[in-house]
Amino acid sequence: MAGKSKTRSLQVFDTELSADAVEWCPVSSSHNILACGTYQLQRRGKRVSPPAAPVVFEFQQEESLSPPLIELQRMDTAAILDLKWCHVMVSGKAVLGMAAATGDIQLYTLSDSQEGSRSIQSLSSLEVGADRLALSLDWSTGRMDSSDVRVVCSDSAGCVSVLSLAEGTLTALSQWKAHDFEAWISAFSYWDMQLVYSGGDDCILKGWDLRVGPSCPTFTSKRHSMGVCSIHSNPHREHILATGSYDEQVLLWDGRNMRQPLSESAMGGGVWRLKWHPAHQHLLLAACMHNGFHVLNCQEALESSGRACPVVASYILHNSLAYGADWSRLSLEKHAPCSPTAAEPKESLTETRGHLRIQYESPTASFDASLEDDAGRYIPEGTAVASSTLTAGPVSNPEGDVPSLTCLLASCSFYDHMLHVWRWDWTPDEAQQESEQC
Repeated sequence: MAGKSKTRSLQVFDTELSADAVEWCPVSSSHNILACGTYQLQRRGKRVSPPAAPVVFEFQQEESLSPPLIELQRMDTAAILDLKWCHVMVSGKAVLGMAAATGDIQLYTLSDSQEGSRSIQSLSSLEVGADRLALSLDWSTGRMDSSDVRVVCSDSAGCVSVLSLAEGTLTALSQWKAHDFEAWISAFSYWDMQLVYSGGDDCILKGWDLRVGPSCPTFTSKRHSMGVCSIHSNPHREHILATGSYDEQVLLWDGRNMRQPLSESAMGGGVWRLKWHPAHQHLLLAACMHNGFHVLNCQEALESSGRACPVVASYILHNSLAYGADWSRLSLEKHAPCSPTAAEPKESLTETRGHLRIQYESPTASFDASLEDDAGRYIPEGTAVASSTLTAGPVSNPEGDVPSLTCLLASCSFYDHMLHVWRWDWTPDEAQQESEQC
């Protein structure tokens, strides 16, 4: 790959229930807030909705002997299949949306308590249909536009619903049958909130124009060979869309011509979630189920149709289905604690104060490091530990004149109910940096 790239674990957290969705708050005053959605696997024969515990965290950057991710709140709700923050404040507060197994879209506001801590409080909810699961949601505010706040959601009955949020209340605007089986994913075009995309277990990707009604899609694509389960509109480049599927492919599209994708990239695992970087228009994060988490550089693919997107970073320290992933908007100017470069793990776990002691062993036993010392104390970056090979400090930049990129990310995995917070340091080569200009 071009340039120098390194991923390093900062912290690992046991969510106790199966984790399937994670997202950092995009509102500027709350960039350090992270939400994780979970649910308990339902036993056979039970018809009750499986419980869940959405967890809210705060990321603290102060240099200390405490882990940076602190749990703020855990709630008992119906199972959460997806969650996303509204990109803008609503009535002066950050709003978190959740898609629940009860068929509801639930909204919560982030508030400050009298004790000085932060928590989410119920704002509004709306059932999109009986006897179904709400499977996904997306906000119309991806380009930080608050002129008309809407939510699109998809469900297990194959339907897509568009809701409006006004004066703290959700109202249904339209609903239609979009797919023959589960509608795994729905998303807005962030450049035109009248345009909606959906993907389903029928292996079909569809587009919808709300101005002409949902009686007929604007396009129908069968380019994916298996169920379509991830869609994300690029907030930086108009018309650009990324889709992922159980067929293990990431496709890039120009919305003006949906007959043929711009690019196709094999990921080695079903692509459950895709997230464009909040600031860098060519970087795409993919949660690839059986094959971990990867960052794609889509620059050449978008400039020259037909080229696959190279993987510039991988995080493979999860031992279960890679489901949720997101970029943080926080700046990592201060040093954060870290563990070694990511490698396929074999782990031993001991719970300590909300985070886990995890010992990573590479397949070749080339390193053996822990996030704690033998006394159970947290290891911040720069601390010498004789029994480990922790990499301290930011990635070096020997060229000097080539800007480097440092990102904070979060990811979660299902059956092992793990939430990981990690950093990625990247110094692209000079030719790439001059071409990208971002």
